[in-house]
Amino acid sequence: MKQIIGLYPGSFDPITNVHLDIIFRASKIVDTLVVGVAVNENKKHLFDMKERTKLIEEQLLINKSKLTNAKVIAFDGLLMNFAEKLNANVIFRGLRAVSDFDYEFQMTGMNARLNSNIETVFLMASEKHQFISSRFVKEISLLDGDVKSFIPKEVFNKLNEKLNKNK
Repeated sequence: MKQIIGLYPGSFDPITNVHLDIIFRASKIVDTLVVGVAVNENKKHLFDMKERTKLIEEQLLINKSKLTNAKVIAFDGLLMNFAEKLNANVIFRGLRAVSDFDYEFQMTGMNARLNSNIETVFLMASEKHQFISSRFVKEISLLDGDVKSFIPKEVFNKLNEKLNKNK
């Protein structure tokens, strides 16, 4: 029987509770889930590739009992090329709001033209996480707001360390 390999790509700068929610749920659907940490030249990253990858790996270890089939791989370049290299059958994308759908809809159409054998599955963020984004977490933290409930404790500590905060 063919193994189903899923890919959940993103920049994860930093990983949030909504990302973890999607990872937990996607991992239940596939045999192997690859969390693909992407370089996105259009984004100014707070954490570099190694830091982002390490933060996700730490979360997978902490949640090892729930995430026995997940692993993290950093990649650069076209998403569909990376998915093909992994022999992925499905790409997972998280949706928080209607505004996410417009962008994701366009990207899915382009990806389907590049490789129609790889399906895209949208997972809605759970209601308690729909408003969380990495961008908002960084902005709120930079303005001395409390982001503890939006990110894992270990990520919160690294974020404060990165921003030279002692909370």
